[in-house]
Amino acid sequence: MKTTSRRTQRDYSLAFKLAVVSQVEKGEMTYKQAQERYGIQGRSTVLVWLRKHGQLDWSKGIEQSRALGATMSNSSSTQTPEQRIKELEQQLEETQLKAEFFEAVVKVMDRDFGVRISKKRKAELLRKKRSES
Repeated sequence: MKTTSRRTQRDYSLAFKLAVVSQVEKGEMTYKQAQERYGIQGRSTVLVWLRKHGQLDWSKGIEQSRALGATMSNSSSTQTPEQRIKELEQQLEETQLKAEFFEAVVKVMDRDFGVRISKKRKAELLRKKRSES
């Protein structure tokens, strides 16, 4: 005869609940990731906390949170907002360096080879270059 162990209900402090709700609403993790990270056994426990203590409208329940979770996982996987900002700042810096490089190439082409590229042509070349990357 197989015996199953019964799960016990845990009581979570208000501070803990508010911290989890804050992390989910800031986009640091999905409600499912919070359940896994903190070992919260109830399937809807975090959603109940979000409805009760959260600042966002969680009245649509799982469908809304699934959509939010999918959006988060597609856009930033498990990055915090600070990590995402740092990544975007690095991408911006790289893009600016590329733009400076292309401007230098255009100047060399004009000076050394007499090839003039109008602003309209520059924009077309940049679009073409972006689509190739």
